[in-house]
Amino acid sequence: MTDTLHDTAAFLRDWQDWHRRHEEALAAPHGFLAVTGLHWLTSRPQRFPDLPGRWHTGDEGVVVDLADADQLTVDGRPVRGRHGFGPIAERGGLTVGIEGGVLEVARRGGRDILRPRRPDHPLRTGFRGTPAYPPTPRWVLDGRYVPFDAPRPTTVGAAVEGLAHVYDAPGRIEFSVDGVPLRLTAFDGFTPGSLSVLFTDATSGVTTYPANRALAVDAPDARGRVTLDFNRATNLPCAYTDFATCPLPPVENRLPVAVEAGEKLPYERHASAGQP
Repeated sequence: MTDTLHDTAAFLRDWQDWHRRHEEALAAPHGFLAVTGLHWLTSRPQRFPDLPGRWHTGDEGVVVDLADADQLTVDGRPVRGRHGFGPIAERGGLTVGIEGGVLEVARRGGRDILRPRRPDHPLRTGFRGTPAYPPTPRWVLDGRYVPFDAPRPTTVGAAVEGLAHVYDAPGRIEFSVDGVPLRLTAFDGFTPGSLSVLFTDATSGVTTYPANRALAVDAPDARGRVTLDFNRATNLPCAYTDFATCPLPPVENRLPVAVEAGEKLPYERHASAGQP
């Protein structure tokens, strides 16, 4: 009994430490809760009310023309006049300094975008954490990774209407919940060999964010075995802000079971979802 209580306490402590670190990153001074706008660039120079200069994009990449009184900080150095950022790779980006914060210059879904981030944004300063299901070992599941013969280009929708993302899916993960066989198409994770899955389930739009949740999976072992800890299923930035371009899960990743684990609908979305 003592060992069981110790294991349970350690499991809970590990989850609490992980969730604290996850929320600290989300609410960092220039994290996603600090984003104050989403601007789509075209070949026509445009001004934006919350940014200096006139911006456009084209074959040479993103270009800004700054007025005499305007300034950006690029790689720690002040920049004035005309500045070209060059072509930006898909899902790539860079950060430059602006008055009161930073500016993300990025490319999403084949289009160049600007996202200012300011630490005093009310979404960040008013953040009170994300509700989550109580962690339980029941939702730590064994799975098997099945690689495809070759990575499969997979087109998915986005939180922004009309936008699409294309990812190479290296394989799928097979597992079961209460005897129900399930599978999830997996994408590459943030570290070499690791995996990431986007999914919805029967809780989506009820207790969890309707569009998507994400789960990071450690690299498979030599026999393809993986662990799916759904207690660590997280919201993507679009669950908190309309200024995100998050990908949606592939159609086949809509699970028919209720995954009552991981992060729930953020407090910031309760009113729009009609919840108290």
